Amino acid sequence: MKVVIKEWNAVAAWRWDMPDDDVCGICRNPYDSTCSKCRFPGDECPLLLGECNHSFHMHCIFSWLRQESSQEKCPMCRQPFKSKSKEATAPAAQTETQETNTATNTPV
Repeated sequence: MKVVIKEWNAVAAWRWDMPDDDVCGICRNPYDSTCSKCRFPGDECPLLLGECNHSFHMHCIFSWLRQESSQEKCPMCRQPFKSKSKEATAPAAQTETQETNTATNTPV
């Protein structure tokens, strides 16, 4: 007896490799959900892991670090927040680096 499949609809789901009970320390949404600024989870709302091993939605931690009261510290442990990813840096840090580079390249 042969079976012929006439139609097949595949459904896929993804999850961050995090325990089920973990939530962003800033927005309190689960990691496989989105932050308050994003519509869809995934590449538009990646997770950033700090050197202190606390993780946050990218938009949440960037918003936090832009606040003057944060003093660019992790909201969970208050250590200076540095991302483990070399590509991801806070916008304030990027601006500061660009200004420093401009200042050092200016002829005197």
